Amino acid sequence: METPVDASIKDEHESPRWKKSTVVFVLGGPGSGKGTQCGNVVKHFSYTHFSAGDLLRAEIKSGSEFGAMIRSMIAEGRIVPSEITVKLLCKAMEESGNDKFLIDGFPRNEENRIVFENVAKIEPAFVLFFDCPEEEFERRIMNRNQGREDDNIETIKKRFKVFVESTLLIVNYYESKGKLRKINAAKPSEEVFEAVKVLFIQTIQFCLLPTLVLVDILCIIV
Repeated sequence: METPVDASIKDEHESPRWKKSTVVFVLGGPGSGKGTQCGNVVKHFSYTHFSAGDLLRAEIKSGSEFGAMIRSMIAEGRIVPSEITVKLLCKAMEESGNDKFLIDGFPRNEENRIVFENVAKIEPAFVLFFDCPEEEFERRIMNRNQGREDDNIETIKKRFKVFVESTLLIVNYYESKGKLRKINAAKPSEEVFEAVKVLFIQTIQFCLLPTLVLVDILCIIV
């Protein structure tokens, strides 16, 4: 059955804009600072930042029929199918008007990755992985504690364990393909962004390479 999200995505023969986009997956445990760094990338390199979780929450909040279906799944304790999350991402990319995207906290597992490749039919330019020791995660989250129930040592340890178990296969997969870019997230935020900045500058240079080669050829011909 076609959903409102399906209807908003063009027929694949029409080659939607997002199929020609630069996509960067951003992974990192709780307290890794990936949200802050995504904000820096958006500001300096004009990427659009999407969080799969935020898109699901926004769809629910919209009051749409599709959002009601997602709310019902969550209320019943069912996991929202990867296909729904991916289609929301595709819809958001199509409507954004941009062609450069940071997808934060995704893919969370192998199923997410496989469905994204099958539905979106694009691969990430690279995967940005903010690596940080568990002790540093704990310190940061406890320091930001503002009375949140989930900010206690026991819960933090569980969240970190779930993150490692679910993400390890994804990290290993993209590392085997040469697409993993690991950043030491234990350093101060400013130093972390300096390392991140280098990666995105390299991406820009790589994208410009075919144009520069063509210019060189034309100069030789002339």
